Amino acid sequence: MAIDAIRTMQAKDVVAAKMASAFVTIDGNRYLLFQAKNLEAKMEKDKQDVAILGRMTKGHKTVSVNGTGSMTIYKNTALFDKMLLKLKSTGEDTYFDMQITNNDPTSAAGRQTTILKDCNIDSAVVANYDADGEWLEQDIDFTFEDIEQPEQFAQLDGMSV
Repeated sequence: MAIDAIRTMQAKDVVAAKMASAFVTIDGNRYLLFQAKNLEAKMEKDKQDVAILGRMTKGHKTVSVNGTGSMTIYKNTALFDKMLLKLKSTGEDTYFDMQITNNDPTSAAGRQTTILKDCNIDSAVVANYDADGEWLEQDIDFTFEDIEQPEQFAQLDGMSV
């Protein structure tokens, strides 16, 4: 195939990272998490080596997956502090769901919505200040146990060959 016969992506179809929204559902209450500055959630595969007779290279078999994430929010809410204080005071841990939607109306990719199920905080900043800083931020590490994607990005024109 000649290089001039290969289609390229249109710049407008890049999804703007800022065009997103996030919601958390805690104890049946839904909150718009507009404090969120950034978020990354990933599924990590746990693989085991597989020795295979007749070849020098080992194979790799996935035996489980683990959902982990981190986010930074502007620290102007006590939602996550309350979860940690509840755990400290009562021993009861809080699990919550988080819904993230990426939606850049300019991109032909459209919307993608991801729901992280049974999220649980690993660590979070409960107090901070910075004399040289501009505003308070809170880093939150978490795990999640399941994932749903009721909406996925559309396949862009030209991807299928």
